[in-house]
Amino acid sequence: MKKTLTVCALGFFLLSLIILPASNLNAQEKEVNKSDPKALKILNKAIEAMGGRKLLETIEDTTVSGSMELITMGMEGSLTIYSKEPDKMRIDIEIMGMTITQAYDGEMAWMFNPQTGANEEMPEQMVDDFKRDAMGNEMMLNPEKYNIVYTYKDIEKLEDKDHHVLKQIHPDGWEATMYIDAETNLTYKVVAMTTNQMGVDVETESFTTDYQKVDGIMVAHTMTTYQDGEEFMTMTLTEIKFNSGLEDSMFKME
Repeated sequence: MKKTLTVCALGFFLLSLIILPASNLNAQEKEVNKSDPKALKILNKAIEAMGGRKLLETIEDTTVSGSMELITMGMEGSLTIYSKEPDKMRIDIEIMGMTITQAYDGEMAWMFNPQTGANEEMPEQMVDDFKRDAMGNEMMLNPEKYNIVYTYKDIEKLEDKDHHVLKQIHPDGWEATMYIDAETNLTYKVVAMTTNQMGVDVETESFTTDYQKVDGIMVAHTMTTYQDGEEFMTMTLTEIKFNSGLEDSMFKME
């Protein structure tokens, strides 16, 4: 079960709400590097396509629920993610008759350990990925605040459609490559290095499709993830709620 927990987190949270978040919560203290103006132009178009900066800035918390299938492990389950701007997140996974929780309260990342039956601090190798995912919309709306740099790479065809290719570079050196549909300006694919369930770095590709408007915001309802070219997980969102008044206490270790 511990293996299952790890892969669920790494698979889904690469694209929390289809947005790659920032990786260093204290990066605003460092010297700010400037992004490529062409990359920022594409990024701003993506923000507008999602619903616009003004609307995205009104989001204080988000709750999403969905089903998932772990292809390589032959397992199915469901999960609910609670996130609160700017840096809190909790995920409850239901699989094999158990509910397993992972969370970050803005200061500490923790998880339920099925082997001990107790909550405990998250293993170090998982913490960076989890903090990165907890950043929510900030990485797109205010990248300069966290010293996140975007560069424009090229236009590339995927599925016979043109996509703008952006490189997202974080202050700790972590990178992601984003493929943004040139027609819709919505993210279609993200490629990044993550750590798999065995603690080994793998190239992860996430494809986001079936965009639907929820309270004025475009959200992808289907995601397919590959690790080193092998299909790893599919997920379908069934419910999305914004600004439901989530309390800080629900993110703290119980």
